[in-house]
Amino acid sequence: MLALGIETSCDETGVALFDSLRGAVAAEAVASQDDLHAPYAGVVPELASRRHLALLAPLTARVMGEAGVSPGDIGLVAVTRGPGLAGCLLAGVSFGKGLACALGVPLLGVNHLEGHIQACLAEGAIDYPAVALIVSGGHTLLARMPGRGRYEVIGQTRDDAVGEAYDKVASLLGLPYPGGPAIEARACRAPRAVRFPRPLIASGDLQFSLSGLKTAVMYRIKAGGGGRPPEEEIDAIARGFQEAVLDVLRSKTMAGARRAGARTVILAGGVARNEAIRRGLEHAAAGMGIRLVCPPKRYCTDNAVMIASLACAKWAAGERHGLDLDIDPGLRLC
Repeated sequence: MLALGIETSCDETGVALFDSLRGAVAAEAVASQDDLHAPYAGVVPELASRRHLALLAPLTARVMGEAGVSPGDIGLVAVTRGPGLAGCLLAGVSFGKGLACALGVPLLGVNHLEGHIQACLAEGAIDYPAVALIVSGGHTLLARMPGRGRYEVIGQTRDDAVGEAYDKVASLLGLPYPGGPAIEARACRAPRAVRFPRPLIASGDLQFSLSGLKTAVMYRIKAGGGGRPPEEEIDAIARGFQEAVLDVLRSKTMAGARRAGARTVILAGGVARNEAIRRGLEHAAAGMGIRLVCPPKRYCTDNAVMIASLACAKWAAGERHGLDLDIDPGLRLC
C-alpha cells in the first residue's frame, strides 16, 4: 500500500509517500517556515496556518511527481491530528479529508508524538522495555515503553519545552531564530562556560522545568549592563546554558531508564538534532550498558515520513478513522 502522509502540527509543512510493502520512502518534501517567523523570534500560529494552506497542494503534486505515481496509486491518506497548533492541524486535516474523499481512499489520523518515536523505530529492532525522551519546540516528555506502541508517561515539563527555551535564550542573546542551531554553534566555539543552575536535577522525580534556567540567563545579561553581551560572553552563556540543559536531560533520562529497567533509550524530536545532546545521552546510556537509538538528523524535526509510516503500522493493526476525524491540539501520547 502506498500511503500519503501529511504533517502540519506547527511550522513545517511535510508531505511524504511511504510504500508499506517495501518499507521504504517513495518521495518526501518538507517546507520550512523559518523565514516567515524569524522577525517574531517564534511561531505565529495564524501565519503558519496560512502558509500550510498555500503549500500543501503544490508539495503533494511535487512528491507524487518525484515518485512517478498518479493519484490513483495512493491507498491511504495519513494526517497528523494532534498535538499541535489548532489552526495548523486544521489545515492539514482538512486537506487530508478532501484528498481522501476525492480519491475514495481511507483516512487515518495519527499522534504527532508517536510519529517522532516511529522515526526512531525505523532505525532497527528495539529491545524492550525502553524509555523514550521526546524533546522539541513544544514538548519535553519522558515515557516508558514496555513494548511497541505501548506508553506510560513518567515525566514531562512543568513549563517551557527544551526547544522553546533554546528559542527564548537565543532571543535574549540577540541570536537568530530558530534558536537551537544558533546556540549550539556558539556553544561549540566557546572556550569557557557560564555556570547556570540545573532546575529540578535533585528533585527525586522525573519532571522537568526550564523557565528558571531561562530567567538565570536573563539576569546574567542584565548584570552585564542589559544590552547585547560581547561575543565572547555570548559564547560562554550559550555553552553554559546548553551544558545545563544536557545535565538535566541526562540525569532525568538515565534515572527513568534505571527505574524502568530499560534496555534501550530512545531520543526523538527536533532537539535530538543537537550533537552535544546526542553524544551526552549516548555516553551516559553506554555507561549503563544500554543502547541509545535516535533517528537520522533529517527525521528529527517534523516530517511526513514518520506520519505515513506510523499510519501504515496502525492500519495493519486494524485502526480505522472516518471523514469525521477531528483535530486534538492537546492530544496526549497515552
